[in-house]
Amino acid sequence: MATKVYKALADPTRRKILQLLREREMNAGELADHFEYTKPTLSRHFSVLQEADLIQGTRQGNYIVYRLNVTVLEETIWAMLDMFGLDPRGNHEK
Repeated sequence: MATKVYKALADPTRRKILQLLREREMNAGELADHFEYTKPTLSRHFSVLQEADLIQGTRQGNYIVYRLNVTVLEETIWAMLDMFGLDPRGNHEK
């Protein structure tokens, strides 16, 4: 799972999608308004983010509404801090 999360976070477009979803839930069209990519390209980005469980999509009528899965993002951040011996409070292990 961690490999999929790191792969998803490695792309600047996917990071931007996560930033947008941090503000509020959005459907694919609303997200697409922020990019100059084709729908298939954005769809692939959404798929990578969903495979990593960083976002979840729910069908609402003719739309899929995406929301950020904060839990997975938080767990990844904590794991990375731990991996590098960093303390979020500023204390560093020696």
